[in-house]
Amino acid sequence: MNNIPTGFHFPSEWHTHTATWLSWPHKEESWPGKIASIYPKYCEFIKELTAGELVRINVADEQMELFAKRHLLQADVDLSRVEFFHFPTNDAWCRDHGPAFLINNETKQKAIVDWGYNAWGGKYPPFDLDDVIPTKIGQRFGLPVYNPGIIMEGGSVDFNGKGTILTTTACLLNKNRNPHLNQQQIEEYLYNYYGAQQILWLGDGIVGDDTDGHIDDITRFVADDAVVTVVEENKNDENYNILQDNLKALKTMRLLNGKQLEIIELPMPDPVIYDDQRLPASYANFYIGNAAVVVPTYRCDKDEKALEIIQGCFPERKVVGIDSTDIIWGLGSFHCLSQQEPEV
Repeated sequence: MNNIPTGFHFPSEWHTHTATWLSWPHKEESWPGKIASIYPKYCEFIKELTAGELVRINVADEQMELFAKRHLLQADVDLSRVEFFHFPTNDAWCRDHGPAFLINNETKQKAIVDWGYNAWGGKYPPFDLDDVIPTKIGQRFGLPVYNPGIIMEGGSVDFNGKGTILTTTACLLNKNRNPHLNQQQIEEYLYNYYGAQQILWLGDGIVGDDTDGHIDDITRFVADDAVVTVVEENKNDENYNILQDNLKALKTMRLLNGKQLEIIELPMPDPVIYDDQRLPASYANFYIGNAAVVVPTYRCDKDEKALEIIQGCFPERKVVGIDSTDIIWGLGSFHCLSQQEPEV
């Protein structure tokens, strides 16, 4: 195992960003019959981010860059805060195929981990372009790139920046990812390549999640010792027991210092159904930018309550709800679409 040098770690999402990385959405099969409808809200997301940081966008070529710029200008985005890179992708889910940036606080160095990527267990080939994005970004910026040689997606892990990672057995132990590795071996990779010291495991993900249970739809760190976790109020809903089991597990967990997690409950939105398919709509798929925390909303009467709870977690930041009803047809939202580049 080619270990990362000592001192590097993956910081929390609320650590100051240099930029947010995105991959411009272009794959029509990801939003069948709806891709044109997502651009206004996607550009609104970018506008909120540019108030506090650069936004760096992977595009296929000059033509796609011009297409993106037209949409961004229509949304009144300041293009001086947006940088384009001609790195073609298969799809838009930059959380999972984008670079995992590590920092070393003492040496002020930055590095990238390029985990293997197989489109959530080979579900949506091809994924060859997505798989090489982290290395391309590392080469472009002259950063060291480390290749663990196993499958790992950014949406499957969440970090408090103090040595603890939250994840799920449903995803990381799924046989369609790394069937040759057991739980202990996977933990070793997480310790070695993320600079972590503790892994907290939850169980299953929400219904409709094609990633096999990504943590970023369920439970998120909002401080070193605090998480928000989604709960379903309707006992007849198929998410009810799944989320109760995760809540019970969280209550038994202790951090490295022995402290119990502070647990803040977040409601689930009403089910979002499209084309007879239940979509993985969750308020937990928010993204913590420098200036704003962007929360997906779903034209639901629980939207305001969710925004109020998340605002309470981030009193220093503006919390913004952006309608994700069309975006979630792609089976992900703002956190799935983005990957932060931390400042050193």
